[in-house]
Amino acid sequence: MLEIEIDKGSGFCFGVVHAIRSAEQELQKTDMLYCLGDIVHNGLEVKRLEEAGLHTINHEELAHLKNKTVLLRAHGEPPSTYQIARENNITIVDATCPVVLHLQRKIRNCYVENLNTGTQIIIYGKKGHAEVNGLVGQTAGTAIVIDKEEDLDGIDFNRNICLFSQTTKSLDGFSELVEEIKKRIGSQVKFDYFDTICRQVANRLPNIKQFAQKHDLVYFVAGKKSSNGKMLLEECRKANPHTIFISNALEITDSLPDTVTNVGICGATSTPKWLMEAVADRIRELNTFE
Repeated sequence: MLEIEIDKGSGFCFGVVHAIRSAEQELQKTDMLYCLGDIVHNGLEVKRLEEAGLHTINHEELAHLKNKTVLLRAHGEPPSTYQIARENNITIVDATCPVVLHLQRKIRNCYVENLNTGTQIIIYGKKGHAEVNGLVGQTAGTAIVIDKEEDLDGIDFNRNICLFSQTTKSLDGFSELVEEIKKRIGSQVKFDYFDTICRQVANRLPNIKQFAQKHDLVYFVAGKKSSNGKMLLEECRKANPHTIFISNALEITDSLPDTVTNVGICGATSTPKWLMEAVADRIRELNTFE
C-alpha cells in the first residue's frame, strides 16, 4: 500500500500567517481591500483571497490611489511607501513580519548613527526582492546588496563595513560571506556583521533534508515566484534526487510506478497546508490502494 506523508514542518511561516489573517479580518469588515504586491508568493492562495475581495496592486498604482485601505504584506516596505500613503490619505493595514520590522529598525539605526563615518551598509540578499527593497529604503537607497561572491567587487574594503542579511537567506551562505569579507578588508577596517536570518525559516533546511531522505519520491509544492521555495527545493533535491517540483495538484497526471511505496509532500514558507493536502488527494486519486 502506498504511504503518503505531508511534512509537518512545511507551510506558512509566522509572518505569512499574520499577513493572511490580517487580510481575512479586514475583508470581514469590507468588500474592498488592496494589497501592495502578492500577499504571498503562491498563485493559488492569492486567487483564494482575491475571490474574497483582495485586490493586488503595484507601487505605480499605489501612487494614484486615494482614500482607500491598503495592506502591506509580510515582506515590509521602505519609508517612501508610508509617505505616499500619508499624502494620499490611504489607511495602512501593516502586516509586516515582526522579524522583518525589527531588522528594518536595526538597519535604520545603523544608517543614522553612521551618516558621517563613511561606513558602508551591506545587505546579503536577493536584489529586487520585496524585503530587500524595504531594507535598502531604510538607508535612503545607499545600502549595497550582495547575493553572490562576484557582487563583493562593489565594496570598498578600505572603508568600515556593517553587514546585515535578508531574513530568508541561508546561514551557510551568510557565514561564507563573512569569512570572505574578513579575508579582503584592510587591517584598520572595522567590520561589524549581524546574523539577522529568521530561524523559523533557516531551521527548515535541515528538517526538509531529513524529510526528503525518508521517501522514495517527494513532491515539493511552491509558487514559481517564491525565493524561499527555490532555496528549499534545491536542498530537497540534494537530499533526494527523486524530488518533483509542482505548483498545484493538477500538475500530477500519471500514476506512480510500483517501485514507489512511500511519497513525501513538502513545501515553502509560502505554501498553504490546504494545497499540500490537495496534492495528497490527487496522488490517492491516481493510484490504486489496496
